[in-house]
Amino acid sequence: MHTRVVVGPGVLARAEAALARELGTTRRCIVISDNRVARLHAQAFVAALAARGARASLLTFPAGERSKTRETKARLEDGMLRLGADRESVVVALGGGVTGDLAGFVASTWHRGIPVVQIPTSLLAMLDAAIGGKTAVDLPGGKNAIGTIHQPVALWADVRLLETLPDRAFRAGLAEAVKLGAACDAALFRSLERDAPRLARREERAVASLVARCLAAKGRIVSADPHDAGARRALNFGHTVAHALETACDFAIPHGEAVAVGLVAEAAAARRRTGLSRADAERITALLSILGLPVRAPRGLDRKRLLDAMDRDKKRRGGAVRCALPRRIGSMPRKGDPTVPLDAARDLLPFLVRN
Repeated sequence: MHTRVVVGPGVLARAEAALARELGTTRRCIVISDNRVARLHAQAFVAALAARGARASLLTFPAGERSKTRETKARLEDGMLRLGADRESVVVALGGGVTGDLAGFVASTWHRGIPVVQIPTSLLAMLDAAIGGKTAVDLPGGKNAIGTIHQPVALWADVRLLETLPDRAFRAGLAEAVKLGAACDAALFRSLERDAPRLARREERAVASLVARCLAAKGRIVSADPHDAGARRALNFGHTVAHALETACDFAIPHGEAVAVGLVAEAAAARRRTGLSRADAERITALLSILGLPVRAPRGLDRKRLLDAMDRDKKRRGGAVRCALPRRIGSMPRKGDPTVPLDAARDLLPFLVRN
């Protein structure tokens, strides 16, 4: 499915006009947001759609990763039933990565699939989560354990929405750009190194350029492997460790910060497993540090909880934890499935557990 992608400052108003025009006066629009984004953006967005004659309603859920559950999905579906959503309805995911995952999952299963429009409000979602169609909820001990691939029909990335994003959340989003460059796009990685001071200052033009570049790069990868069966798995670099960290810490660590730590740990493993050079590993660590992201795991992590979380990772196959490890910045070691089997205790824990 082709996804219309629009990036820039102030594009939310264009999204309102385009969506209202496409909905007309008969199709129903269900906007899904967490309760924080609802107050900041979604309530006004629904009101603007209604003012244009659209049949728009808002459903909300408590903000945070802990809401990404089967129970929350069921409550949202109950709300859609009350609102009279049918197979001609459209879901709009207006929020960060959790909202995109939940709303996309709801849309993918409602009447066996209805359109979803992604309007990301966090940098992490703009750079990564909103494009590609992955949807999911978590299970106890297993992040993104249940989900679908359901491509959005449109993605509107209004970088001015990031003005309400706290600095810590903004910096955390940059980890996904570092991952994309380190795994798949050496030129993108070099541009991040060059523009890091401007990005750290949140300069609008630099941020808009980065979002557009990342969406284009990820779009090419997803188009070549829409169902995550091969080359797209390169985008999992850093994420085996990141998901285990999030689970072991009960999601006290923001996703982007967990990804940053995961990139450093998995780059260290790549030095032995794929021949990643010391210089490239150090460039990854240095860039994350310049962007204000953590490069070490918190002290006192429970070794057993980390190993258990990795053991339940959805990428595990044949009894082995698998990680996507680059051989150099911007390049994976092979075509097809780029993940390699690892001994988590030997290859990863030494770079994570410190007391």
